Amino acid sequence: MFGLGTQEIILILLVALVIFGAGKLPQIGESMGKAIRNFKSAAKDEDAIDITPKKDGENKDQQKHS
Repeated sequence: MFGLGTQEIILILLVALVIFGAGKLPQIGESMGKAIRNFKSAAKDEDAIDITPKKDGENKDQQKHS
């Protein structure tokens, strides 16, 4: 896992515990998990960006509203 050994992971967890406190760590872990899940689902979603060319009538309508 990223070349980290057991000692490094324990050190990182201890530093996080000191900085954020025991009460905040579950909330931080949950929010990081949600962020990773959202990123993965967005990366898999092929319809996230619509690059379909628009018809001529649609472009004219947008120019009138601008």
